[in-house]
Amino acid sequence: MAINPTSLGLTLDLTGADAIADSQRWVLTSMQQYGPGLVTMLWRILGNEQDVCDAYQDTFLHLAHLPNRKKPANVRAYLFRTASNLAISMLRQKQLQRKHQQRLMDQYQPPQPRPGDDLDAAAIQQQLRDAIAELPGYLGDVIMLHDLAQMPYAQVAKVLGIRASAARVYRHKAIKRLAEWMSHTENRDES
Repeated sequence: MAINPTSLGLTLDLTGADAIADSQRWVLTSMQQYGPGLVTMLWRILGNEQDVCDAYQDTFLHLAHLPNRKKPANVRAYLFRTASNLAISMLRQKQLQRKHQQRLMDQYQPPQPRPGDDLDAAAIQQQLRDAIAELPGYLGDVIMLHDLAQMPYAQVAKVLGIRASAARVYRHKAIKRLAEWMSHTENRDES
């Protein structure tokens, strides 16, 4: 399936455009005229639908809220420059998040077994770490930040750009998966 504004739900029905001020009608025309090319460029840079939709929306919000609502001299150039800058900023922000998460993982050192401790505890901890690494990104991120880094849900939500309630739900799902995986691993080891 081809990626375009229609397939992503980014088209605008101009039938209700009568209510829009004439001074802003050029924004709608720009969306229709440059939208397909903009989506193609954003898709090549970002590579996923959600980010493309976000960058597309932010680009036209910037255009619609220019100072004095004045139309730029070259609308196409303004749109493509704004969209590429937004996409690059999104990529940089994701890269920073990954770097910070990796730093948290590197800082977390498992406790060293003391003499007399059960040696199986170290093996179970390693299995749990391996299982956490296998979790989908959003579930693993919440577990790493909340349980390993001991951050409160509000802070986890802020770091990941989600709501605190979503962080709680993701943690619950992650714990359920980890429990299932650990019980399957335990059953295999006993066989």
